Amino acid sequence: MLHGKKIVLGVSGGIAAYKGAALCSKLVQAGAEVRVIMTESAVQFIAPLTFQTLSRHDVIVDTFDEKDASVVSHIDLADHADLFVIAPATANIIAKMAHGMGDDMLSTTLLATTAPVLVAPAMNVHMYAHPAVLANMETLASRGVYFIEPGTGQLACGYVGKGRLEEPEQIVEAIHRFFDQKKSLQGKKIIVTAGATIERIDPVRYLTNDSSGKMGFALAAAARDMGAEVTLIAGKTTVPAPTGVQVVRVESAQDMLEAVLQRFDDTDIVVKAAAVTDYRPIDQAKQKIKKSAAEMTLTLVKNQDILYTIGERKTKQFIVGFAAETERIDEYAMDKLKRKRCDLLVANDVTEEGAGFGTDTNVVRLYDANGLIELLPVMSKQGVAREVLLRVAERIRKGAQMN
Repeated sequence: MLHGKKIVLGVSGGIAAYKGAALCSKLVQAGAEVRVIMTESAVQFIAPLTFQTLSRHDVIVDTFDEKDASVVSHIDLADHADLFVIAPATANIIAKMAHGMGDDMLSTTLLATTAPVLVAPAMNVHMYAHPAVLANMETLASRGVYFIEPGTGQLACGYVGKGRLEEPEQIVEAIHRFFDQKKSLQGKKIIVTAGATIERIDPVRYLTNDSSGKMGFALAAAARDMGAEVTLIAGKTTVPAPTGVQVVRVESAQDMLEAVLQRFDDTDIVVKAAAVTDYRPIDQAKQKIKKSAAEMTLTLVKNQDILYTIGERKTKQFIVGFAAETERIDEYAMDKLKRKRCDLLVANDVTEEGAGFGTDTNVVRLYDANGLIELLPVMSKQGVAREVLLRVAERIRKGAQMN
């Protein structure tokens, strides 16, 4: 799988840099052509000669150390890569990537590359959990950067917790999966719905829910990276939409229904990850409702169920539904899957730690017509998105083979 693949390995300055050497060796053994860029801080932990010997190529540290006058090194490396891997990735290089800084060879080359980027963070447990670091990773993920989550264990600083660089064998396996999945949805048209719909009470007030759009956006980004033509139909969200997809903004449940149905016949896959408001006010005031009586009665009417509607109308489409529950997960999930004719249903308990609205992680269960098929551990929403879509691609492929 990696034979002939051109991989640029960026090594930043952390104690885990020694694992970067093992990773370099394993990638070369797997047939990849590896070029290494080290930060000046990384050189304090491990010598460039180690990577030069393992990769059989010059290692670049200094932006201005141009060894070949016929090319500009950082542009040549940026154009050279089939995949850019940063391992270990410190909080510093992650921040530079997120904010577009280019003050050394590694960050400058990352700015110039159009290759996919895979980041393997390694840092102290508290640094990894810092809001600034989490926000930077979220920004990068929205741009299509892949992350390999760090492991949990004894850290060099003496703490025990999450932040240890994943083992080289696991990183190589993730790289294999990356190349394997890259075109698994090639040629497929996919609709992803995301975020919360809102139902107006008056021009300044509305009914909605806590959905941030993170899960739907992660699904859209993953589908894009797997080769699909993606239409993202999004309601109210709190994070930037991914690039490289067609974004259709809507407000109400009716708006979202119309946007989905308009494109439904020409679609292969629908992933219904939006949190749609179930009810709307029967009357919407034209002007702001003034405070008067001590109580106000609001009469609501049920919105048309989008998932049920497309389930009734589907012909060739593969439909993935989502269910956010607080109890009796299996029972409610299977009921929803059957009533709404889903091919796959992703359910979670929003009260569970690491799951639910607004979080960067999720814990989900996958169901098909036969019941629970898989329980995924807590992982980033980007990781959940990839795992879900890999299973969709596999089922579509098997269905095509049977036909």
